[in-house]
Amino acid sequence: MAVRAVPGRRRRSMDAEGALMRDVDAGGGDRLALAVLAQYRMATTEQMHLLIAPDVRIEQTRRRLVKLQKEGLIDRITLPQAGRTRVWFATHYGADVASEWPELRKWQPAKLGADRTAARLRVGHALTVTETGLAFVQDARRHGDVCPPLDWIPEVYHPLGSGEAVIPDALLYYRRSLRDGEGWSLLRAFVEVDRATRGPERLAAKSSPTNGCSDMCR
Repeated sequence: MAVRAVPGRRRRSMDAEGALMRDVDAGGGDRLALAVLAQYRMATTEQMHLLIAPDVRIEQTRRRLVKLQKEGLIDRITLPQAGRTRVWFATHYGADVASEWPELRKWQPAKLGADRTAARLRVGHALTVTETGLAFVQDARRHGDVCPPLDWIPEVYHPLGSGEAVIPDALLYYRRSLRDGEGWSLLRAFVEVDRATRGPERLAAKSSPTNGCSDMCR
């Protein structure tokens, strides 16, 4: 029995498969956006764009963030003194979702509630820490080193024993290529971001290597 081809059926099948793959790719982008935002605590739209998708138009990042907000995974505040800049953060629901992912195995949700009031009170320091992490990520891209966004981990608790601990502003992982191109070295550093909110003695006491912290980056 002869089989008659139906014009357009194969094309519709290929179109459906292409749409499915675009949805899968979008899901991966959504996952990275939520993971970065949960780990970084807060970020502006521009910071998120430069961290997760610098090679596409910023409008795509804006649409992704708005979609995640509609799904209840993230929320935002607006800074009137900064040209109506939008600052994004993960909601309790978003943090719970992200905390189950293996790429955030070293991450702990912030104790401070993820709501608009808490975000407003923390925004200055949080955005400065995010900007510092972004600088490392961008520098690695320029020099052919490896420092993806999730290798910047803010506020990691490090016990020192005897009930003492240190909580740096961030823990940095950075893989630097050797100059001869024949290998690489893995660097780790505690990073303390000083916004002149504490005196030099208190800052030195927090970031001193004698507190048990090695490879300190100040």
